[in-house]
Amino acid sequence: MHDTWLSDAEDRLKQITLGPAAYQMGRVEEIGDGVAMISGLGNVRLDELLRFDGGQFGFAQVLDDDLIGCVLLDAATAIEAGDKVFGTEDVVRVPVGEALLGRIVDPLGRPLDGGDPITARHTMPIERAAPAIIDRDLVTEPVQTGLVVIDTLFPLGRGQRELIVGDHSTGKTTLAVDTIIAQKSSDMICIYIAIGQKSSSVRRAIDAMQKGGNFDRCIVVVASAAAPPGLQWIAPYAGFTMAEYFRDNGQDALVVIDDLSKHAATHREIALLTRQSPGREAFPGDVFYIHARLLERAAKLSGAKGGGSLTALPIAETDAGNLSAYIPTNLISITDGQIVLDAKLFHEGQKPAVDVGLSVSRVGGKTQAKVLRDVAKSLRLDYAQFLEMEMFTRFGGMPDAHVKRQLTRGARIRAILKQPQHLPMSLAEEVALVLAVQEGILDGLPPEEVATFRAALPDALADGAPEVRNAIAAGKDPSADDIALILSTITTLAGHILHPDDAS
Repeated sequence: MHDTWLSDAEDRLKQITLGPAAYQMGRVEEIGDGVAMISGLGNVRLDELLRFDGGQFGFAQVLDDDLIGCVLLDAATAIEAGDKVFGTEDVVRVPVGEALLGRIVDPLGRPLDGGDPITARHTMPIERAAPAIIDRDLVTEPVQTGLVVIDTLFPLGRGQRELIVGDHSTGKTTLAVDTIIAQKSSDMICIYIAIGQKSSSVRRAIDAMQKGGNFDRCIVVVASAAAPPGLQWIAPYAGFTMAEYFRDNGQDALVVIDDLSKHAATHREIALLTRQSPGREAFPGDVFYIHARLLERAAKLSGAKGGGSLTALPIAETDAGNLSAYIPTNLISITDGQIVLDAKLFHEGQKPAVDVGLSVSRVGGKTQAKVLRDVAKSLRLDYAQFLEMEMFTRFGGMPDAHVKRQLTRGARIRAILKQPQHLPMSLAEEVALVLAVQEGILDGLPPEEVATFRAALPDALADGAPEVRNAIAAGKDPSADDIALILSTITTLAGHILHPDDAS
């Protein structure tokens, strides 16, 4: 035993390099508002991690001839002018891996949920190059959001970047959180990144994910409004790095960034504090680049690279529905489509308040589940025609019988597109709901009873067509007999709702 211990000690001693060690040291010249101006670090590189004498950290954002603009990652209360600063010859890194699942952390991977410290086996830089074109594959697999209006009209694919945009308090976060909840029974890892949000808003989102979803397969990265600007700035990059670990290991990840408007405001704040020249509309000229290099990291990898995917749902806020504002315009040009939420629809109770005229998915039907594509192929056109007809009939006049039927069908389509929050539907339920409206089964129901039909649908399918429901959930295409069984089940359900006294 003694010989073994001695041998191990000798091996460790042989690995020690004796001799002088050189390190960079500078000093704080100015400090304030989360930014420190530092002198004496002539060899520091851009984005290098810097360590202050009191243990705080920051990263080099601006390299001038005489001063380094350092953005702090910790509170600046204990830092004063004249304090020592050391270069680390490394960049900002975050822990990655399974140890983060089910945890709430800050952008540096430090726990915020009161749990044990993160003991990840690996760390990775927050800034990573996007996959090369040759390493990518076609986006063909669906992301089932559980939201009828999205899955039927604007389907999303694994590896896609889809912007969620709308005014303040129009349900943007709810739509994204519902998409995360819908992955409860899927194989996707979900990362929710909160940037500059109120603690109460973040808490509500987390509670919804814990209550309705599979939180053990989620990571929540929080840089609240009270966090240092540096943490808010690195938050989306850190969250993407955590997601890329799973993508690069052949898994599928979904990232929600809530939201990039606040991230852009933080970027502008840091730029002005570090004396960078502002660009268009007083934003730094590279604000497009910081978001482009982030969202380009979302991709579906080729089979040679493991076949994993990273799907991004960035959120942006508009003022008075102005989609042509600087930040939304940038993000629309970067992403593969946008889900536009309308304040008027929201206040009328049409939730999710998706504007079907302005929303688009540029990947679209290529990723939609075949069974849903078959039953919903004319749904968008029918709904668009209904909206136009409804507008014209408001001016008066008596529409003929054909127009009345179209108005009746359109009202039922609008009713099925309404959905309670945090209650995403399964693929089989969506197929049955769309079949019900397309086949006219809901025409006899008052629009307000469609919600009753929707609520009773899961139990009806479980009782009347369990094998078909399970087959669709397993990715199998239903046969004509299966579709007939679904139609029989939902016809019976509609009859029971319309004539409850006849149910026996």
